[in-house]
Order: sequence, then structure tokens, then C-alpha cells
Amino acid sequence: MLKTRIITALALLAVLLPVLYFNNYTAFAVVASVFFGAAIWECFRLFNPETAKAPLIAAFWTAAFVYAFFIAPSPNPTFWFAISVLVWALRFAPSLKLGLPPLGSGANTFLSLVYAIAVVGCFAAIVEMYRLSPLYLLSVMAIVWAADIFAYFSGKAFGKRKLAPSISPGKSWEGAIGGCIAVLVLATLSIVLGGDAMAGTFAAQVQASLGWAALYVVLILIVAASVVGDLFESQLKRRAGMKDSSNLLPGHGGVLDRVDALVPVLPLAALIGSRL
Repeated sequence: MLKTRIITALALLAVLLPVLYFNNYTAFAVVASVFFGAAIWECFRLFNPETAKAPLIAAFWTAAFVYAFFIAPSPNPTFWFAISVLVWALRFAPSLKLGLPPLGSGANTFLSLVYAIAVVGCFAAIVEMYRLSPLYLLSVMAIVWAADIFAYFSGKAFGKRKLAPSISPGKSWEGAIGGCIAVLVLATLSIVLGGDAMAGTFAAQVQASLGWAALYVVLILIVAASVVGDLFESQLKRRAGMKDSSNLLPGHGGVLDRVDALVPVLPLAALIGSRL
């Protein structure tokens, strides 16, 4: 399993890094659209595991996404960021406490559409931040990756209090706090020691515009959003009786398994960035 995970990760990096840094917008549009289509397909499978229409639905949503963001770009991407932040704050985050509607219900169908809109917001943020710079986009993603990696090790070392035992028994409060502290430390070091090389990162731009205190508040909010995104997808998989959102990425599960924490984070970061 570990060998498969490593091979898949290297293959993904071999595709994604050149696309990001060779400034080929057409290649970026193709890769982003493929990943979006896969995420939407997995989304509707999680909400309706028995459906045979998920590929057709995904094709429709992907065509609309390509048209809106690459052929006739939306004049106001901030709308998608704001909508995404609102649905996470008002509907998805509370569901971790209140639960989800039963599969097959009208409320479940409606929720699937709302989550699909959140996925659109995530990929709209990817497009917008790529246009600013690949470094800016990667710097936001790195916040989530660092939080996840250090949460794992902190949880292994110190974890005692379960964060959401009925959803993801392996996660602990100590792990989440450890991941957050690591993000604050790493962001601080990147700004203090990174100089001009890190001046274009999300953290550096927030600090330059709003100051240190605001940066730490923003980073804590982003880490919290990443935890919510991860737990929400775990909740969907548990309800659907699935271990992974799909098997598209051998050793890693599906696309949503890789971007679940990014779905709430990227629109939030893009919304904050648009106000700097």
C-alpha cells in the first residue's frame, strides 16, 4: 500500500508541478477541469451511492464549469467564494453536530446540490489564485498540508481527547491544536526568514496588509476550516458506507479524499485575499 501511495503521489507531482510553474494556462485549465469533474462525480456518489447517473451529472457540471471559468470567465468570482463560505458556516459545519439527512430523502438531494456548489467555489478559488500566481495558490494549500501532517504526529504523540469520535475516531483535539501551532510557527518563519522569495505567499500578504495579530487569527480560522472539511467528507463516507470517495487515485482513494480539507479553505482564503 505504501509503495502504491508513493508512486501515485509522484505521478501527481509530475503532472501538477510542471502545470503550475510552466505558466501554460491551457494545460492548467485541462487539469483543473479533469479534477473538478472527478470531484463532482464522487460528490454525487457519496450522496446517492446507488445512482447510475453520477457520470452524466458530473459531465454536465464540468461543462458548465469549463464554460463559466475558462471560456467565458465569471465577472465576479468573489460571489462563489462568499457563497461557499456561507454554506460551510451555516450548513456543513453544524451538520457535524446535528447530523445529515437520510439517504434517498429530498433534503439529501438538496444537500448534494449545495455541496456541489461548494466544490465549484473551491475550484473557482483555484482558478483565481492561479491567475494571481502559482506560489500564492501553493502557499494556501501548504497551510492545509502542514496542518494535516503535524496534526497526525501530534495526535500520535499526545492525542487523548477525541475530536469527533462518531465521525473520525482517529482525530484528537491535541492533534488539531498541534497542527495549528505548527502552521503558526511555519508561517512566521517563512515571513521572517523568507524575504523576497516568500513575499508573494498568502501568509506574507495577509501580514503585510493586516499585521501579525490578524494573520494569526486568519491562519487559525483556515486550520479550523480544514478540519471541518475533512470531518464533513468523513461523515459523508461513513453514512454512504464507503471507505474512500472512489478508487481513482490508487493508494489515496479519490479526488475528494485529497481535497476534502481544501474545499472550505480555498474559497475562504480567496475571499480574504480579495479584500487585501
